[in-house]
Amino acid sequence: MKHLTYLIIGIAVTVLFFILSCTDGFNIYELLYFNQGYNDQMYNLDMYPTIAAITILVAWGGAAIYYFAINSVKFDRWYHWLAVLGVVAVLTPVICYIYNDTVFANNNLMYVGESIKFEMQTVLFAALLYIVASFSMRWWSSNCRHTPIPQ
Repeated sequence: MKHLTYLIIGIAVTVLFFILSCTDGFNIYELLYFNQGYNDQMYNLDMYPTIAAITILVAWGGAAIYYFAINSVKFDRWYHWLAVLGVVAVLTPVICYIYNDTVFANNNLMYVGESIKFEMQTVLFAALLYIVASFSMRWWSSNCRHTPIPQ
């Protein structure tokens, strides 16, 4: 029952992140980086939900790959878990930047510097969501359940 509670809390935190990234009055992405023209275009082009979905999918997908696909006794140390965190933290802003740049290019907008600054916060959100996902699903892993912190 305790393990199911962790999963439910992890899902609730992730859903809350998605809701807070899509709201009009209080947007979690605008807390860390705000540029009037850039953020207005992000909102007008409805890009926040997609950026949030990419962040969630890569973070939860990385944790699922680590705990269920890799799931090896030879790969169950904290530094292996940290390596997957690093991959998630690098891959997420790259994918989000490609999406961001493509949408802006299709609308004849140029926000290269702003996009790079914006994606720096995606590193933080991806890392946090990876940690949440890890502690939500690690209990069902047969070999990596003690990573990153032993129970």
